Amino acid sequence: MMVGIQDVYACTIDDVVLLAESIYAINLIAPEISGCAIAGQFVTIKCGESNLLRRPLSICRAGEGKISLVFEIKGEGTEWLSMRYPGERINVLGPLGNGFDIPDGNIITVGGGIGAPPLLFAAETAKGSVTAVLGFRGAGRIILKDLFDEVCDDVLLATDDGSSGIRGTVITPLRELLVRGAYDAVLACGPRVMLRAVADICNQHNVPCQVSLEERMACGVGACIVCACATKKGGVASMSRVCVEGPVFAGDEVVW
Repeated sequence: MMVGIQDVYACTIDDVVLLAESIYAINLIAPEISGCAIAGQFVTIKCGESNLLRRPLSICRAGEGKISLVFEIKGEGTEWLSMRYPGERINVLGPLGNGFDIPDGNIITVGGGIGAPPLLFAAETAKGSVTAVLGFRGAGRIILKDLFDEVCDDVLLATDDGSSGIRGTVITPLRELLVRGAYDAVLACGPRVMLRAVADICNQHNVPCQVSLEERMACGVGACIVCACATKKGGVASMSRVCVEGPVFAGDEVVW
């Protein structure tokens, strides 16, 4: 679901916070974006004069004239962004893309690593019961759990090394939840292999699933087609632009 009209804004940085090793939250004063953004949408940021391509970042929270973005340092652009300071103004384009269509009722949000942030926004805007399942490499990589605790009925953790929560992936607790209870939707964001497994298990239990794809982008507005992925609608195969037709798709719409 796409809401609002995207535009370019000079947003003032409220603060930049280190959440875990190489993972930061940047909070921006952005009333125009905050007022119309929905969970699952993203923005793109111009990261310094030497970086031609903008960096796409999912919206983690929006409200009261501000938006929060969470990112991991992956290269020059995100490193530049991590070194910004309060009061500085940065160039932001958004909100972009199609977000989650969140039904009333009981939902599960499934986040893997840096895929967790947009699901916090979804949990905060949901009208029904929300159970969050979050997966990380280890205890030192856990982010946003305290905020999920505030808005969710339950938060289940999984870590690859077993240092917090259950040892393993998010698939184990998700499967147990779907076996035990009745849910109206599963919303997921994370690595592609995780999303495919989530879509498969939701299909097995006849629970509608929406996945937010993480793809490399250049323009962010559908012009360059760098982020195109294979999809099918009504049995007809096609290529969809993640930045425009996505990033959120029905789980059974993506050709994995």
